[in-house]
Amino acid sequence: MVSSKAFRCAASLLVLCIPGLLPLHASENEAVHGGYYVDPAVHGDTLIFTSEGDLWSVNVHGGAAHRLTSSPGLERMASISPDGLTVAFSAQYEGPDEVYTIPITGGMPQRKTWDGGAVPVGWKPDGRLVISTNRYSTLPDPGLVLVGSHGERERVPLATGSEAAYSADGKTLFFTRFEKQWSNTKRYKGGWPQSIWRFDGQGEAVAMAADWVGTSHNPMFWNGRVYFLSDRDGVMNVWSMDQEGHDLKQESHQHGFDIEAASVSDGNMVYACGADLWSLDLKTGHETVIPITLMSDFDQMREHWVKKPVSYLTEVHIAPDGSSAVFTARGEVFTLPVRSGRIIKVAGDSATRYRGARFLPDGKSVVALSTESGETEFWKYPANGEGKPEQWTHDAKVLRWEGVPSPDGRWLAHHDKDEQLWVYDTKTKQSKRIAQSTTGDFSDLSWSPDSRWLAYVETAENQFSQTKVLNVESGAITTITSDRYNSVNPIWSSDGKWLYFLSDRMLKTTVMSPWGSRMPQPHFDRPVKIYELALTSGLRSPFLPPDELHPETPEKEEKEKREKEKEKKAADKTKDKAEDKAKKDDAGEKADAEKADAEKKKVPEVKIDFTDIQARLTEVPVPAGNYDGLQATEKRLCWLNSNDEADRKRSLQCLDIANKGDDVDTVMTDVKGYEVSLDRKKILLHKQDDFYIVDSDVKASGLGDPKVLGKAKIDLSHWTFSTTPRAEFRGIFLDAWRLERDYFYDRHMHGVDWTAMRDRYLPLVDRVSDRDELNEVIAQMVSELSALHTFVYGGDERKPSDEIGLAALGAELRRDEKAGGYVVEHIYLHDPDLPNLAPPLAHPDSMVHEGEVIVSLDGTDLLSVPDERELLRGKADTQVMLQVKSKTGEIRNVLVKPIKSGDENNLRYAEWEYSRRLKVESDSGGKIGYVHLRAMGPDDINQWAREYYPIFDRQGLIIDVRHNGGGNIDSWLLSTLLRKAWFYWQPRVGNPSWNMQDAFRGHIVVLCDQETASDGEAFTEGFKRFEMGKVIGTRTWGGEIWLSGSNRQADGGVATAAETGVYGPEGKWLIEGHGVEPDITVDNLPHATFTGGDAQLQSAIELLKQQIQSDPRPVPKAPPYPDKSFKY
Repeated sequence: MVSSKAFRCAASLLVLCIPGLLPLHASENEAVHGGYYVDPAVHGDTLIFTSEGDLWSVNVHGGAAHRLTSSPGLERMASISPDGLTVAFSAQYEGPDEVYTIPITGGMPQRKTWDGGAVPVGWKPDGRLVISTNRYSTLPDPGLVLVGSHGERERVPLATGSEAAYSADGKTLFFTRFEKQWSNTKRYKGGWPQSIWRFDGQGEAVAMAADWVGTSHNPMFWNGRVYFLSDRDGVMNVWSMDQEGHDLKQESHQHGFDIEAASVSDGNMVYACGADLWSLDLKTGHETVIPITLMSDFDQMREHWVKKPVSYLTEVHIAPDGSSAVFTARGEVFTLPVRSGRIIKVAGDSATRYRGARFLPDGKSVVALSTESGETEFWKYPANGEGKPEQWTHDAKVLRWEGVPSPDGRWLAHHDKDEQLWVYDTKTKQSKRIAQSTTGDFSDLSWSPDSRWLAYVETAENQFSQTKVLNVESGAITTITSDRYNSVNPIWSSDGKWLYFLSDRMLKTTVMSPWGSRMPQPHFDRPVKIYELALTSGLRSPFLPPDELHPETPEKEEKEKREKEKEKKAADKTKDKAEDKAKKDDAGEKADAEKADAEKKKVPEVKIDFTDIQARLTEVPVPAGNYDGLQATEKRLCWLNSNDEADRKRSLQCLDIANKGDDVDTVMTDVKGYEVSLDRKKILLHKQDDFYIVDSDVKASGLGDPKVLGKAKIDLSHWTFSTTPRAEFRGIFLDAWRLERDYFYDRHMHGVDWTAMRDRYLPLVDRVSDRDELNEVIAQMVSELSALHTFVYGGDERKPSDEIGLAALGAELRRDEKAGGYVVEHIYLHDPDLPNLAPPLAHPDSMVHEGEVIVSLDGTDLLSVPDERELLRGKADTQVMLQVKSKTGEIRNVLVKPIKSGDENNLRYAEWEYSRRLKVESDSGGKIGYVHLRAMGPDDINQWAREYYPIFDRQGLIIDVRHNGGGNIDSWLLSTLLRKAWFYWQPRVGNPSWNMQDAFRGHIVVLCDQETASDGEAFTEGFKRFEMGKVIGTRTWGGEIWLSGSNRQADGGVATAAETGVYGPEGKWLIEGHGVEPDITVDNLPHATFTGGDAQLQSAIELLKQQIQSDPRPVPKAPPYPDKSFKY
């Protein structure tokens, strides 16, 4: 046995001289392999754990483990019954995470819950299973429930509980009051730490060892002491205390990695640390790695086939001549032809991430970003997939984006995450930094036809977007639009005489005044117009019609006629040539033809006279709209136009660059995107998951024929490719490490040696065997930054073979054998003003009353199943027949349409909100209003509009942001509350009203708690700083470094980064890591809250009553009317 002082968790990553444990880099072909082990459960000599997403069993001293479960989904969180015969665990056999049991020797799993999300947390000594579930929650908190062998349930009378352990006599419960806060953050000390509480069933639960503000969780009981995991020494280790929360003792002494989970039996504790399971002898203090090997085929490490690459698509670009497109999907690069031809893998390596692939102008090469060197660099690849690539750049220090080649192939413009604009010279192989922004990123890079000018967009100091032009030869940069409007999306005309762009200058509100309900605000729909800028003086807009000074000459008409005939002949000839070329494989002939075509086309020289250039700005004759994506073909302007809905639909529209007065042509509706080819003759269209390449002069009428679209469609049906999970996992880990570095708001990474963190956790990657395990390793690494808003999720995680949704009736039912069915104990309340939110049993045509008994469902006796939801699987939103027995014993049939279990969760939450509102109005006699906000997103501003404006004239107001999940609408709310009435209108008859419409004149209290998060905290802090009123509750989450979540990995997973810090005018970082302190601390204790109490709400009501009494704020009376009579 190895001494705890000599051998720690970090050492488990070395090659160990322990029989059965192989080196980390053992060949995948080895029959025996060390896996990644989590969630241990120990009983006597038996150890159950999870690896490869399955449950395994092994002797507590180690050896070869055998598999207990083999579902495609994830099985975790094993817990062994007190008699050692049964294992409870969480599984996804039918989709949702539910609790199952299995004999410890193996067998058919038995489902124990139908909750839509439940996990086992232990056993009571009497043999009942303890689960944590949200099935009964009002606010979305888990609660503890005891489940008997026949499915009978008893709720532990605590409002919250996520982990639990009973004393040996079963009389005292030691539990973790809160579930783990959302973020992957080590050494967390905000307002939402997990902590151990004690509950003996009599009176209120009591916090144990409450002196520690960090994390304490995973309670275990043995030999009269409570063991738990805590980060008291900076690393999560095993600690113990007596049953009163005193006599603290550190039991383990890990220094390399946190202990993630632990289990104890007869003085032997097993815990997960790094990739291994460790044994801790609680009597001697000895700690050692348990040498475990897996006898497995490691099916998830086999070559993996991506059958629908478009699901992982990040970019697609059309070839210069429109013959094909280059796709970047799941970090690999392919070209696909529009008709027949090869699907070519241009660049692909499971360990390397490729981004932003585009064709170079010659069509023979592709430029893409690659992480092959360890940083994100530009590489050049043969478009035909044959030949060696060439690395172009070698100086990347941060993530690069959007490499846009110039038409002659000489230059490559790009920008990076540090908001720098670069131009790379493909001839000299040198990069030059063009500009550094301090106000936002660069965008809309656009080369002139002669490759001498680069137009781009940069954010001005006032946050408006300006268009600028770079002269590549001189390096001079000229701003060509003002900072009074957003001017974006510059594109050049084919003759190089005009620059077109979009700008939001048509500001015409659709709301004409502030009069009306809900504080009407200006709304500017369709503000964007298309503008044209003459690059030299003396040019006449091609859209202007003839006039007496510029008549339409017969010669010009004849010339246009000849040009049209010439174009038609050329098009027919090109079509014939294309058909001939498609039949030939002679690459030499094709190259010669392309060269000849290129020589025929003369590149126009672009000249720009910057003197008074803004005075030469005119509008393109197109009505204003919601435009973006402006591009130009040889003879047309094209753009995307969106509707004004939240879920925007975009249409491709085009207009001929001519003076014919043509209407705008809506070429295709419901388009995701499009791109014009370099030769301006073809357009790539993206609609749904399909791609088409059509002629650039195509009209909507031409696409109405399904045969036309069929011929233009890129066939994706045969596009598939394989990845190697072992290499891909390593690549994803390294990409996550780079992205965290490049997105994190502090370039010094909070003082953490980020390279050392990569090197510490990288060896663990060689132990993982599925995406979930990889996410755990990434989560451990990024958590070292100790920043909130760090979430790790997604990617190709294990998925169950079945996805059977649960349905519910929107009521609490109780099984009652004597009554002959399930008694309807409670139907969730709803706001009668919103009948669409009524639960199924409260619909007028499906009415069932509390106290009645549901006897059967679709003809099946309800007592034949342990849970009514077993019969409701897969029946959400479809009618079922209930046989209902009334209180008088009469039987009737009722047709009901059940709802999804998640929707029932919303019903319970809505009942909680509605009942708070009713209580506030009842206790205050209608003088105090109440608004609860679940988060700070679109749905919540909708809720604010529903709930605030009807009560803006009350004398008091409670704004409840408890459990607020955040978002970004704090400024809307605060600005509304900052409005102050300063004069009043007195009509001829009736009561006065005030200006600053809907301004609140009374007293306000804000309620917050430990789960008030992110923008909910920003609102709370702002409310305090503006001295609008008092804040009551408990300290908030403490996450105030904002994020975008855009740093996605190749397979769609993400390890978000804290990107934008928040500080106050006093020069100190706000909220992050600590939370917002309430003015008055009131805790909703778990037992009192379970029994119906809400101490925080009650405190708010009492405070407002006092304030209203001491400082009433009646509307001032109007003064006497003036006497303006004149005495004659």
